[in-house]
Amino acid sequence: MHPLVEIQHTTRKELERILVGLTDEDARKRVQPMNCISWIIAHIAQNQYSMFVAWAQDVEFPERFRKYRSGNPPLLPPLDEAMALWEESCRESDKWLDTATESDMRNRFAKPDAVRAYETAGTLVVRNIFHTWSHAGEIHSIRQVLGHKPPDFVQMHGWQYQGVFDV
Repeated sequence: MHPLVEIQHTTRKELERILVGLTDEDARKRVQPMNCISWIIAHIAQNQYSMFVAWAQDVEFPERFRKYRSGNPPLLPPLDEAMALWEESCRESDKWLDTATESDMRNRFAKPDAVRAYETAGTLVVRNIFHTWSHAGEIHSIRQVLGHKPPDFVQMHGWQYQGVFDV
């Protein structure tokens, strides 16, 4: 597996770890000006789906994800709905991610409506990792405002750096 994909998978595990114990009620509370946690989860899912399913696999981008794009009105989706989008996004993205080679990472997706069409696939994986971590911090902040204990330090979930990827 490509090292960037390993880091992507570790990032997902960490996001899922910080959601442990979250109730639907808390997930749907909006601490303005931020969105609610369930919206953030669905937003991360739509971002991942757009890059690694719609663009990478040339699949139609479903309407159920569109409403969670940046700039759309804030919604308060049920936690189970947001998690279903997250799980679908991970499952479908892995069809491309888990088979991506170094050559694939250096290519660009040929999707004319891709906002980031000038970026390589590897750059998009890194962008998605950073995007997820940014929102993970936001989720931590919201949870603390809602009275949850501060998060534990970042977990690596068994990932260890194995050296430079051979071309």
